Amino acid sequence: MQVTVESAEGLERTIKVHVPAERVDHEVQKRLKRMAGNIRLDGFRPGKVPMKVVEKRYGGHVRQEVLGEVVQQTYGEALQQVELRPAGAPKLDLRQGAEGGDVEYEASFEIMPEFEVQGIADMKLERPVAEVTDEEIDKVLEDLRKQRATYNEADKAAEEGDQVVIDFRGTVDGEEFEGNQGEDALVTIGANQMPAEFEQALVGLRAGDTRNIEYAFPENFPTEAIAGKTAAFETTVKSVCEPEYPALDDSLAEAVGLQEGGLQALRELIRTNLAREVERAQRARLKEQVTEALAKANELDLPKALVDAEIESLQQQMRQRLQQQGGQQADAVELPADLFEDQARRRVTLGLVMNKLIADNGIQVDQERVRSRLQEMVSGRQDPQEVLKQYTQNREMMQSLEVNVLEDQVIEWVVEQAQVEDKPTDLESLLNPQKGQGVADSEDTESTDETTKEG
Repeated sequence: MQVTVESAEGLERTIKVHVPAERVDHEVQKRLKRMAGNIRLDGFRPGKVPMKVVEKRYGGHVRQEVLGEVVQQTYGEALQQVELRPAGAPKLDLRQGAEGGDVEYEASFEIMPEFEVQGIADMKLERPVAEVTDEEIDKVLEDLRKQRATYNEADKAAEEGDQVVIDFRGTVDGEEFEGNQGEDALVTIGANQMPAEFEQALVGLRAGDTRNIEYAFPENFPTEAIAGKTAAFETTVKSVCEPEYPALDDSLAEAVGLQEGGLQALRELIRTNLAREVERAQRARLKEQVTEALAKANELDLPKALVDAEIESLQQQMRQRLQQQGGQQADAVELPADLFEDQARRRVTLGLVMNKLIADNGIQVDQERVRSRLQEMVSGRQDPQEVLKQYTQNREMMQSLEVNVLEDQVIEWVVEQAQVEDKPTDLESLLNPQKGQGVADSEDTESTDETTKEG
């Protein structure tokens, strides 16, 4: 077998493969002889059909079958011979050999880029450090009390934390719109069940009061007819109920399922859980910084096949989210590819970089960590043994978990090589970054979980 390589623009390559006729002809004859002993044709005794007749009737079909298999086999052999790593399926062009003689075909594809990972030696990271104080534990206890509040009707003006029952009817430019009205709607003021402006407008109202509340819909509101417009809601308060919170004592611990140790045991449990959340948040923030730094430092020539596949994956994920949120038919949503190209290129870049780090540094998935992560995942489920069984009996689910653990190991390896400075921060900003200043959304860091599947 002869193989030659032609380089085109960028990562595109074409290999020409020449396979001697004997490799195909030998297999064709072997299969035809096997058929001759089994086929039945009118005018011939079973097993006595002449080879010329067998060849005439079945030779073309058998040759095409063998050709397909030989091309598939020799393509893999050719890639090993010329030491190329394709980034996607090839475009095959059979140049000769369909009817007989030597086989010659061309395979065109993109190769995986060759590169050395940049940006680790001089990487500087900030590790947020937050202390779990008694005051933070008190806040959690207060939240637990609020979650278990009972509400009693009161003859008073509504305040923050009160529950009100309302009827409302909204119009935009005097016209009604879909979902514009409700009856006996229960609203806890300050709980963000409704837009904050709407809830705050209920403060000071008593049972029987009516107020016209204006609310401006955001420009990106899903219902185009009212997006960016201001609605007027005629709102009537039917009742006001004030909360009564359970006592801060051992009974609260029992109410949340802690049967022994009382309030002190609950405080220690909260402290332990908060400390665990701090560690998770630290890892997430470091991961965010590492992936951002690696993406910026490694501007790679990316295979179009990988980018296109990632775009398609992102489009499908968006369709699923839109369908879940708005009940829209996924196939009916138009999502142009260019909307996802930047994100797709970032994810493919990170995937290639991660795999390069894994290969260069011999990083292997820690199965003990996989088991620990799995136990952690199922521990809070109603039927942990059933969830555990689903994972252990589904190789695809386990592979996904292993990919996540392996990626965490890569991030930790990079952090060990980088310059890390501890930066004190408050617990609220660390655990709830959306409320903090200058904290990036966690979506990008989540997306990198997919990247180690590339290549």
